[in-house]
Amino acid sequence: MSRRGTPHLPSQGGELGTAAPYYPRLGDLARDTSKGGEIGVVIALPGEGRNTYHLCPPGGGDKWSAPNDGNTLRPVQPQVTHITPLKRDVTYDGRAQHGGLPVTVHYDDGGTAESLLVLDPSQLELYHYQVGRILALRDKDLGGLL
Repeated sequence: MSRRGTPHLPSQGGELGTAAPYYPRLGDLARDTSKGGEIGVVIALPGEGRNTYHLCPPGGGDKWSAPNDGNTLRPVQPQVTHITPLKRDVTYDGRAQHGGLPVTVHYDDGGTAESLLVLDPSQLELYHYQVGRILALRDKDLGGLL
């Protein structure tokens, strides 16, 4: 059996890191580190007579090229749009003196992730008051409908 090199090992000339290489696809948004982090839409891939990625700003504008290995391109992370509570029970850690509220994080690309909103005692008091205000405003609004 032949032994393959492992380019992720520094002893074999690879850079130390944990991230997989990023190879954007046509239409992807990419952040170009060689252009100060500018974001562009990938409009052409290396190959078929091109030896670079071609990008343009999402709203249009001057196009630019990036190396064919994609080493200056990074994925653009989806942005959080809102967070909603999950229908699960809350927790309280008496030792750490913080409460936990299970939540769903919603992203602008339609994705979601479950997480935990951790609140210290002063934040618990603040949100107790704020949720009470929301309920009072709701009751006032519903009172006008009856």
